[in-house]
Amino acid sequence: MLSDAEWAQVAAGIMDRTGLAPAGDDLGVRWVAVRHAADHVHLVATLARQDGMRPRVWNDFYRVREACREAEERFGLRVTAPGDRTAARRATRAETEQAVRRGWDEPPRVTLRREVCAAAGGARSEQEFFTRLAEAGVLTRKRHGTLNADQVTGYAVGLPPHVAKAGGTVWYGGGKLAADLTLPKLRTRWSGPGPEHGSFPGQGRSAGAARAALRAAVTGAAEQARDEAGFFAGLREAGVLVRFRFSEIDPGEVTGYSVALPGHDGSDAEPLWYGGGRLAAGLTLPRLRRRWDSSGSGPADRPGTFQFTVSERNAIYDHAARQAGAAAEHIRRCAGTDPAGADDAARAAADTLHVAAAALRNPVLRRAADDCDRAARAPYGQIPPRTREGSQLRDAARLLALTGRVASDSTLVVVALAANLAALAMAVAELRLAQQRAAQAAAARAAAGHLHAAAGQAGRGRRASARPGSQGEPGRALLRTLPVPM
Repeated sequence: MLSDAEWAQVAAGIMDRTGLAPAGDDLGVRWVAVRHAADHVHLVATLARQDGMRPRVWNDFYRVREACREAEERFGLRVTAPGDRTAARRATRAETEQAVRRGWDEPPRVTLRREVCAAAGGARSEQEFFTRLAEAGVLTRKRHGTLNADQVTGYAVGLPPHVAKAGGTVWYGGGKLAADLTLPKLRTRWSGPGPEHGSFPGQGRSAGAARAALRAAVTGAAEQARDEAGFFAGLREAGVLVRFRFSEIDPGEVTGYSVALPGHDGSDAEPLWYGGGRLAAGLTLPRLRRRWDSSGSGPADRPGTFQFTVSERNAIYDHAARQAGAAAEHIRRCAGTDPAGADDAARAAADTLHVAAAALRNPVLRRAADDCDRAARAPYGQIPPRTREGSQLRDAARLLALTGRVASDSTLVVVALAANLAALAMAVAELRLAQQRAAQAAAARAAAGHLHAAAGQAGRGRRASARPGSQGEPGRALLRTLPVPM
């Protein structure tokens, strides 16, 4: 509650900060402040200066926000969030009303932003990013450079049912969805500064998760390759280490191969190698050669639809849960000493949530991902420097994206994953509070609340299907350890 004189200072400060009526400039625009209550005023300004020139109004919303924060400090008011552009682009009123008329659950802009975030979080390269968008049913249009027609400089996305009056698809550029979804900024996610921050790190993976990742990579390379050379080239493009096995009789003849993940080492600090036959019977080199030989391929050698086994999916969920817990500890440690050092892990947390929501097809996780997306975004669309913790969390997200090909059930590992993601969201909230970003902290707490609900749903589903005295009690113990959102 401010006095008339204090409100007059606030209003004059806003008009000066925006440049509409600078202090001491008698030729600025004419404006009026209308006070309807004790706790706010309305400002109305013309868009014509007294000298006949039009005022500059570019980014005036942000200047108003800055002036309001100055008033908060001057008069000791409650401190509110800055206009740091961490929020994504909102759907316009026309888009919202159109969604209501057509019976859509949400405006296309919101759906597209979520699909782009999930595709970017689950991809290791630009090509895979566009492939994942296509698999999700999203239309894409690439923008090529004016000087080099072969260079892709941007992209736009659209949904098949969302068409203009003329019949064409309504397109949204990445920057129209969120400040950090432009193609140049997405590319920074797929290129690390060094081997220790690589796009496919194996540090911290369990043997089951590593084997599942290798089987997925080898199967994908085999399905896309037409010959042996293309197969091994595809493995290297996927970031997989390859080692050949040669014939004892003819040293120049390759009789087999083994694969490993960078950073996934044994006790002797050497990579843990897996032969093709150890991954799957159909992935031995002789079987693959018969597959590529059209004259000799049989039905048993033809590639089928890849699916993870239940144990492999559980290993990946468990790995993602452990990485989320490790990232939460890292963020908490940095919050008090080096907040900027946790920004990359916080950004990776949002990627992981988007991927987990898409993989598990959980609407509660989807709402949590939307909230965490706001909480994790750096101010002004900046991309924080890559860190080991962020890279490992993104690696876990990419593994989760692979499991999205099949439906998942409610198991204890899913409860553990949701619990650790809730702890991760609360760690992001603590980080944003330490950085005095109130709006982002509130968004992170909201995400933790949704994750708490998701873990509760998974736990209830597990308890309903569990026999008395079986695995229901561990599920209840997990639920009791979940962080409660403030």
